Amino acid sequence: MSIINSIFGWFIKKRIHQIDLFMKYPHDVQNEWFERLVQTAKNTEWGKEFGYRDINSMPRFKEQVPISSYENLEPRIQRILKGEQNVLWPSEIKMFAKSSGTTSTKSKFIPVSEESLEECHYKGGKDLMSLYYNEFPESKLMSGRGLAMGGSSNFVPLNDDTYYGDLSAIIIKNLPFWAHLHRTPDSDVALNPSWEEKIEQIAQITVKQDITNISGVPSWMLVLLDRVMEMTGKASILEVWPNLEWYVHGGVNFAPYCDRFSHVMGGKINYSETYNASEGFFGIQESTSRDDMLLMLDYGIFYEFMPMSELDRDHPKTLQLDEVEEGVNYAMIISTNGGLWRYKIGDTIQFTSLEPYRIKVSGRTKHYINAFGEEVIVENAEQAIATASAKSGAIVKEYTAAPKYMEASAAGAHEWLIEFERAPDDLEFFVEMLDNALKGLNSDYEAKRYHDKVLRMPIVHVMSSGSFYRWMKSRGKLGGQNKVPRLSNTRDYVEDILSFQHGA
Repeated sequence: MSIINSIFGWFIKKRIHQIDLFMKYPHDVQNEWFERLVQTAKNTEWGKEFGYRDINSMPRFKEQVPISSYENLEPRIQRILKGEQNVLWPSEIKMFAKSSGTTSTKSKFIPVSEESLEECHYKGGKDLMSLYYNEFPESKLMSGRGLAMGGSSNFVPLNDDTYYGDLSAIIIKNLPFWAHLHRTPDSDVALNPSWEEKIEQIAQITVKQDITNISGVPSWMLVLLDRVMEMTGKASILEVWPNLEWYVHGGVNFAPYCDRFSHVMGGKINYSETYNASEGFFGIQESTSRDDMLLMLDYGIFYEFMPMSELDRDHPKTLQLDEVEEGVNYAMIISTNGGLWRYKIGDTIQFTSLEPYRIKVSGRTKHYINAFGEEVIVENAEQAIATASAKSGAIVKEYTAAPKYMEASAAGAHEWLIEFERAPDDLEFFVEMLDNALKGLNSDYEAKRYHDKVLRMPIVHVMSSGSFYRWMKSRGKLGGQNKVPRLSNTRDYVEDILSFQHGA
């Protein structure tokens, strides 16, 4: 295996030169993709309706093509699901990534073209490996197996050659043969729609294997790792898999999980974050020493960035790469080689660097609390939880928060439901540290907390062990594609979780 590992390392690092080029010439690369996307789609139904033949500049593109959401595109996507072609993208669409999201129970069916599969999703996976080998040239990843925990939705055929499923299911179905030689478990287990059964199957299989790398959403990965340790009687994962060197995560902020993973691992491994979704693969943590991600610019995606102040306007302004600033929240707008046009994916990002362009995911356009003008975003919450945990000795497993509105006798508040892996010795101190951290991170929150006039101290409910897991299970939302909603501007989730626990 050492020869295979060496050959693979050499091959995968060839991509580094191309990554260096888009880092050096980002605007040229993005302009090239803009022109290519518009020209490719000019004879589609969408391209004809919005005059793609006449678009010869970015201002004209913005003038003629509207910002779109899934709801805007859904009627056309439904027609593609029924077999119509050349609607949003000229090549034949046979695959659809089903996405459930976190703020709606309504499923989305994102078209996946051959181009987006090859030039975006697969390219992202290969680049992840390239960047890792570039940082760790002596890596032995290919000497063992890679454990990948994807979603739990298998394929649903629409006709003989058209189907939908989780993005992970689509990727696994179309993987090249050499990738199947390295990954574990096999496809039947990986795509088992019964999440609890799948966890048990993966644990039974992998305890006997030499696992060198793992990937998956942190919350669900911990469920598996806990089961592996329980099954083997080992005190740490590195006792089970001594050659484990790398964990790839994404989907949620990793900061609240750092302490738990450090404890579970029982030693040092490397961590990398990715930013990928059904709509596309957007970012990769290029170095394990950094805490941000490189914005991937040559994946068949053209990016625009909408300032949050424009979010609810009828004709919102968007910026291009050469117009953005560091530390500002932007809603990300994408046009892709899968037929999404000026599509608002619902995520907000901040640029941490402009040379090259690096980003952090800061939250969701519909995943925040702004009931009192405080504009608390997910990034604020994650950092505050991490700070309060570090100062109080706590480890937070899951949480959600929502506003508690003003009453005649009391100011408003943020109400938090928190499930601890390790509870703080002094809950009041934890709450005080959480509040102080939010004040330090968010000036609007700090202003609203002045003398408890608008916002009083946060209200924290300590949830019993497994509460969030049982709640997600009751909603049919187990699996890597589903995450506990962190912040909500309504009380729907908080009320539902509280009533579920009290009724359990």
